[in-house]
Amino acid sequence: MTTPTDKSGTAERETTDLRAAAADFTWLLDRFATQTAGVVDAIAVSSDGLLIAVSQLREQADSERLAAIVSGVTSLAAGASGNYGLGELNKVIIDLEGGHVLVSSIGCGAVLGVVTTKEAKLGNIAYEMTLFANRAGTALTPQLVMELKKSAGSVG
Repeated sequence: MTTPTDKSGTAERETTDLRAAAADFTWLLDRFATQTAGVVDAIAVSSDGLLIAVSQLREQADSERLAAIVSGVTSLAAGASGNYGLGELNKVIIDLEGGHVLVSSIGCGAVLGVVTTKEAKLGNIAYEMTLFANRAGTALTPQLVMELKKSAGSVG
């Protein structure tokens, strides 16, 4: 004798799994930011320019502002790529008087934005960004991005 499938139980389990995956992603981002020397701030931004995760709790407006900057840099890189046939985004490094802003692809169209001190070792940070992308990017699905957007919207 077979029993009918409990669709509401499956949906609840999937929601719980997505929430756990979102918490894991945010934990990995925070760990990257706190354990990588020279990193001041790190965020993840979806392909549509929306904030999906922050490394630390801060004012929502500050996180949104950095997300807009990272999204703009990503758009400029895509424009350069399209004009010259340079392929997908790897990393963008902006060298400023007081520090650096780095942007790197992490999968599913999302990018990682990192703000560093001037003294930061860019090679080490780029390596750690690649490790983060390899760890977190493999789990990044469109469903997880949607869950991250919901949870990032309630930060601050």
